Amino acid sequence: MLRRLLPALVGLVIVVLLTLLRIGDPFPVQVLREIGFDTYQRLHPRPDADMPVRVIDIDEASLAEMGQWPWPRDRLATMADRLGELGAAAIGFDILFPEPDRMSPQRLAATLPGVDAATLPDYDAIFAEALGRTPSILGFSRTPDGQPLAGTAKGGFAISGPDPSASIPYLTGAAAPLPLLREAAGGLAALSLNTELSSSAVRRLPMLWTNGSTLFPTLSLESLRIAFGLSGIVVFGDTADEGYVEGIRIGELTVPTTSGGDLWLYYSRPDPTLSIPARELLGPQYRALRDRIEGHIVLIGTSASGLLDLHTTTLGDNVPGVTIHAQAIEQILSGTYLTRPDWVQGLEWVEFVLLGLFLVAVVLVLGPIAGLAAGFASLVVSVGLSYWLFVTQGIMLDPSFPLIGLTLTYLGLVFLRFLTTDVQKKQIRRAFGYYVAPSLLSEIEKNGDRLKLGGEMRRVSVMFSDMRGFTSLSENLEPRQILAILNTLFGALGAEIVGKYGTIDKFIGDAIMAFWNAPVDVSDHEERALEAALGMRRRLAELNDRDAFGLRAMGAPLERLGIGIGLSAGEALVGNMGLETRFDYSALGDTVNVASRVEGCCKEVGYDIVVADPMRQAAPGFAMLEAGAVALKGKAGRVPIHILVGDKALAETATFKLLRQCHADALVLLREGRDARGAIAECTVLGARVEPGLKGFYERLSVRAADFRSGQLAAE
Repeated sequence: MLRRLLPALVGLVIVVLLTLLRIGDPFPVQVLREIGFDTYQRLHPRPDADMPVRVIDIDEASLAEMGQWPWPRDRLATMADRLGELGAAAIGFDILFPEPDRMSPQRLAATLPGVDAATLPDYDAIFAEALGRTPSILGFSRTPDGQPLAGTAKGGFAISGPDPSASIPYLTGAAAPLPLLREAAGGLAALSLNTELSSSAVRRLPMLWTNGSTLFPTLSLESLRIAFGLSGIVVFGDTADEGYVEGIRIGELTVPTTSGGDLWLYYSRPDPTLSIPARELLGPQYRALRDRIEGHIVLIGTSASGLLDLHTTTLGDNVPGVTIHAQAIEQILSGTYLTRPDWVQGLEWVEFVLLGLFLVAVVLVLGPIAGLAAGFASLVVSVGLSYWLFVTQGIMLDPSFPLIGLTLTYLGLVFLRFLTTDVQKKQIRRAFGYYVAPSLLSEIEKNGDRLKLGGEMRRVSVMFSDMRGFTSLSENLEPRQILAILNTLFGALGAEIVGKYGTIDKFIGDAIMAFWNAPVDVSDHEERALEAALGMRRRLAELNDRDAFGLRAMGAPLERLGIGIGLSAGEALVGNMGLETRFDYSALGDTVNVASRVEGCCKEVGYDIVVADPMRQAAPGFAMLEAGAVALKGKAGRVPIHILVGDKALAETATFKLLRQCHADALVLLREGRDARGAIAECTVLGARVEPGLKGFYERLSVRAADFRSGQLAAE
C-alpha cells in the first residue's frame, strides 16, 4: 500500500516545497522573475510616442569640439539661457555640482600668488544667475556615507492616507549642489537611479527619497512639477497596507508605484530624435532648435563613456542615465505603466499549486510522456496568460516560477520513476540474468511490450557446439561430477559467445545453441561468430592444459575434453516461441538446421570447427580450408562445407598460404580419382605447423574422397 502511495506523496512534497520556496521569495527567485519580465519587455517594448521630452547630450563629439569635461560653468550658464530663450518648459541637469568651478576666483587666487580674487569673474555666480532666470532643476546623488542632505525640497508634498515615509528609500548620505546653485535653481531632485548602489539593470526608478524628515522627488518627477508650474506633489499612502506607498499624483497625472515608491520602468526602443548634441546648442545656429525645444522638458546629461554614466536597460541596451529619466517622463506622460497589484502574488501561488498537482496526477496516472505533454500545455497556458496580461493590462504575472517549478516537479517525478524502474530492472536481472544473454536482457528491459508470441525474419549466424565423449563420461562418473564438468565447460564457452555479442539460445544436455544478430543488430555478425568459435577452441585448450575439469582426480576415462562446433549463416525466424504464459526467445529455419547438421559432421570430417558455405562466403578473410560436400539430413543435395583453421591474421601467413595451395592440389587429385597420398602427406606436415588439429582432418581425407567427387565446389 505504501509503495503505491509513495510516488503521489513524493509529488505532493515536491509541490509543497516549491510553493514554500516561492512564498519565501529568496533572491534567486526574484532574479528569475525579473529576467522573465525583462524578456517580455524585449518582446513587447513600450510603443514609441512623440512626447515633449528632449535630452541635451554632452557626447564624445561635443567634448572633442568644446573641450574636456568639466566645462567652465559660464558655458553651462549659456546652455541654460539658450534653452530658456528657446522656450524649454523645464531644464533638468543630470549633473552633480558639489564643488566650486575649477576656474573660480578662490581657486585661482590660491594657485596664482598676487592675483586679486575680486577682479576675476565668478563662473558659479554666473551659472547661478542663469539658473534663476530659467525653469531649472539641479540634482543630488545618494552616497553610501557622507553628510545627510539638509534642508527641504523646492516643492511641497501632501500625504493622502497613512504616512508611507517608512517604506521610502532613505538617504544615508548625499552629494548635493553648492548652496549658491541650490538656492538659485527652481527645483531640486534626486539623480540616483537605484535604491541599490549597484545593479545589473535599471528596472525600477525611485520616485521619492527621504532624509528622515523631508521627502525629495526624483529628477523626472521634479521636471514634471516645474513644467506644469505646480507647487507640490501628492503621495498616496496605502490604506490596505499602512506604511507603504500606493501611488503619486502630479497635476492631473496619477503614477502607480511599488510599495516603496518605485516606478516600474517600461522602456521603448532608443529614439535617436530624443537627443540633441550639446555642441549644436552651443553653436551659432542654436535658434534652429526651437521646434525641438519649445514647450519640451529638457534634460542635460552625458553619453560619453569616460564620464561613467552608462547603464543597462531591460532591453539590453547600454544608455546614459539621463535618457532613463527621460524615458520615465515619457512613460508618465503617456500613461503607460507596469504594475504588480497585491493580488498578483496570491494568484501566482494558487496557480503553481494547481498546475503542480495537475502535473503530478498526469505523470503518475498516464506516465512521463503524457506528463511532458501536460506540463507543456500547462506552461503554455501559464506563460500565455502572463504575457497577455503584460501586453494588454501592463500587469506583471510571474512567468518564470511556473516554468522552473513545473520543470523541477516533472524532473523529480521522472527521476522517481527512473529509480523505481531501475529497481524493477535489477529484479529482472537477478531473476533472468543467469538464463538469457545480456543483449536479450537489455532488449527485454527496453521493450517489455515486445515480450509476446511471434517473430521476424532476420539474417543470423547460428552455432551449435557439442562435447565429445559425453556418453562415456556419463557412464563412468557420478551425476554431480558430470554437472561440475558441464558448468565449467559452459561457463568458459558461454563467456566467449557472449563476449562476441552472441545470444545463447539454450543448453541441450552437453550442447550449446547460440546465434548472432538477434534480438539486437550486430554488425559483421558472421565474423564475430567465427571469432567466438576460435575463442572457444583456445579456451578449451587452456582448461585442458591445467586440468580445470579435474578429470584426472575423478579417474575419468578421458584425459582431455573435446568439442565439435558447426556454424552457418542465413535467414531464420527469430522471436518468442512457446505458450502465452511461458515462452523462449529462439530461432527456427533451414539455417538453424544446417548449423546443427554441420556440427554433426565434425566427427566424420575429423576436425573441431566446421562451417557451412554461406558462412564462408560472408567472411572470406578467415583461414578456412575446403572440406568437401556432405549429405545432410533433410537436404536434397550435398552441402559444401569448410573447416575453420584460424583467424584473418593466420590467413595472411606464408605457411598457411602454402598449405592452402597444397590442400587445393590434393583435392584436385581426389576429384580426378588419382593417388593423392603424397599430397595429403605434405599437407599433414604443413598442417602440423599451422594448427595441430589438422592431423586428424588429413588422416580422414583419403577415405572421404566421395565428398569431393560429388557436388564439386567452385574454385576459390
